[in-house]
Amino acid sequence: MGSYLNTGFEKFEESLNARLYVDKSELISVLNDYVETEQRFFCISRPRRFGKTVTANMLCAYYSKNTDSSFLFDNLKISHDDSYKTHLNQYNTLFLNITDEFNRAEQNVKTMIKRITDFVSGEIKEAYPEIKLLDQYDLSLTLESMYSQTKKGFVIVIDEWDCIMRERKTDAEGIKTYLEWLKLLMKDKSYVALAYMTGILPIKKCGTHSSLNMFDEYSMTDPGDYASYIGFTENEVLSLCEEYKVDFGLMKKWYDGYSFENSPHLYNPNSVVCAIDENKFKSYWTQTETFESLRRYIDLNMAGLRDEVVKLIAGNEVVVNTSRFHNDMTTFETKDDVLTLLIHLGYLAIIPDSALKGVDNDRIFAVHIPNEEIKDEFRNITEENKNYPGIYALISQSLDLLDKIYEMDNKAVAEAFDLAHQDHTSILKYNDENSLSCVISLALNLASVDIYNVHRELPAGKGFADMVFLPKQGVEKPALLVELKYDKSAQTAIDQIKQKNYGRIFRDYKGEVLIVGINYDKDSKEHQCFIEKMQN
Repeated sequence: MGSYLNTGFEKFEESLNARLYVDKSELISVLNDYVETEQRFFCISRPRRFGKTVTANMLCAYYSKNTDSSFLFDNLKISHDDSYKTHLNQYNTLFLNITDEFNRAEQNVKTMIKRITDFVSGEIKEAYPEIKLLDQYDLSLTLESMYSQTKKGFVIVIDEWDCIMRERKTDAEGIKTYLEWLKLLMKDKSYVALAYMTGILPIKKCGTHSSLNMFDEYSMTDPGDYASYIGFTENEVLSLCEEYKVDFGLMKKWYDGYSFENSPHLYNPNSVVCAIDENKFKSYWTQTETFESLRRYIDLNMAGLRDEVVKLIAGNEVVVNTSRFHNDMTTFETKDDVLTLLIHLGYLAIIPDSALKGVDNDRIFAVHIPNEEIKDEFRNITEENKNYPGIYALISQSLDLLDKIYEMDNKAVAEAFDLAHQDHTSILKYNDENSLSCVISLALNLASVDIYNVHRELPAGKGFADMVFLPKQGVEKPALLVELKYDKSAQTAIDQIKQKNYGRIFRDYKGEVLIVGINYDKDSKEHQCFIEKMQN
């Protein structure tokens, strides 16, 4: 077996022999439908540690000629598909790991391209000495020579395809050279039976278009029918938890949260496996290069970015227009570009059914921090960050906030919000009404993160109203329904709450509810609070 041509099944066999393996081989049946068709080009991007390399190795093991990998696949899901035997080990398969190749070439694009060409051509000449190559120094011509003489196409698998955009962000000339080489290698080439690229970023745009426009792209903002192959599904995680006697509720809390139309619950695969292996629920993201990326990007001086990050930390959703993202890590024109990158890195997740169609086919989503693992990363990075002063000082001020609410101590709760508003409005450069809603939301969320699940109605104007806190499973605390008012009265807030229909919000909850009305007086710059008890 070669290092590039027909790499065989050994790497995939290692994955199958691991203590934990989740069968994602059905992806092969989907790809088989497009072999040797116009729609044979796929770029499926997803965050680091989401199984990209395992998938690439699986495809090489399945398609590679001059080997027999049926003993690996006969017991996997793909074996039940009608296309299984048709394409098994039938194609010369070219595998490229761009991260490895780029580093071997000392991060020089032209050197990398030459090395790949020399090594692939060498392996082809060794494996097929009877083949006459037109030009062994041009990889596309080498592959064309093989195809014209054998009439058998190539499956091209490229892992970490976007490495150069991530490692050499400012090397515009190198990036252009690389993209043009990929285009020359694959676009309009009859020798390509199937092309599969995977990485973190979608394909780099040149202006408003992609230089590799023959590829169908699937990503964390638009996974299409491939969502279930991006991470572990809920049923897969539930089966693992049952097999290894792991608390499914904690697994869900820590690693769920990536949701798409056809796959409402997707889990971070690496984190699930690590949690089972180590028997510990924690953040495993600090072991990836994207940890420092989060710190770097939320520190960027983009208008409104800091305010949006504070909202996210407070447990709120924010709205992001993803359509103008240039699919790189340097071209940031607005906060939406930074937040879109965080979606692709896995630090933010879109809300199912939140997509809005705006003018010019804008793709607009509500997004949030998906789970406890990622919340941990945001906490770690912002806790002592000079660009986010005072956020976590709010935690200590909020420790007794819930107790005062439970005690229905109107005066003490109002004073607590006075302090929070005075000390932390500077974090958020909003008008008073927005500072009120976001600071109070932040204070309540930081105080209640381990006790309640938080639900909100849609944004009202520029602020948020009707924050509903439902006790988590096993927590014996009253539910809370909070209404915020600006320059009216706490009683007005209570009255409005009473006029609402609670049926939908509390349909699955039976127990005590505290309704909390909070008003901010713009003249006195003080809060008033009024709390009532009701039984649902």
